[in-house]
Amino acid sequence: MKVIAATIKNLEQLAPLFNAYRVFYKQTPNIDAASAFLKERFAKQDSTIFLCLDAADKGLGFTQLYPSFSSVSLQRVYILNDLFVTSEARKQGVGEALMERAKQFAIKEGSKGITLETDADNPAQKLYKKLGWKNDDGVNHYTWEV
Repeated sequence: MKVIAATIKNLEQLAPLFNAYRVFYKQTPNIDAASAFLKERFAKQDSTIFLCLDAADKGLGFTQLYPSFSSVSLQRVYILNDLFVTSEARKQGVGEALMERAKQFAIKEGSKGITLETDADNPAQKLYKKLGWKNDDGVNHYTWEV
C-alpha cells in the first residue's frame, strides 16, 4: 500500500472512489460529474488530494484537503473535507495512512493544522481520536445554505 499526491494522471483511479464517496453520503451516482469536479480541482489547483493505492495500483481510498486561513493566528489551515476508504479496504490501515499523510503535508506546509467535519454517527471518529484529533467542544458550527 502506498499513499501518493494525486494528479490529473490519477483521474481514472480517483473518480470511481470520489463517486462512491458521494453515494455514501446519499448523493445520486454520477461518475461524469465526479470526474468533472475532480478535473476542475486539478486545473484550478484549489485542493490537495492524497490517493492510497494497493500493489497493483488499484485505488483503496483518498482524502481531499482544501486550503483556508486563520485570521486570528495568521496561519494557513487545511480543511479535510473528504475521506473515503472502499468497503473492501476498511480495517486495513488505509484511513490511518491517508490521515497521517495529510498531517505530514500540513506540517510541511507550515500550517496551523487541519480541521474536519463529520456526521455525529460516523464510525471513523474512532480513528480520529486514535490519531490524536480533538473534538471542538467549545465552539458551535453553523451553516448557511442557498
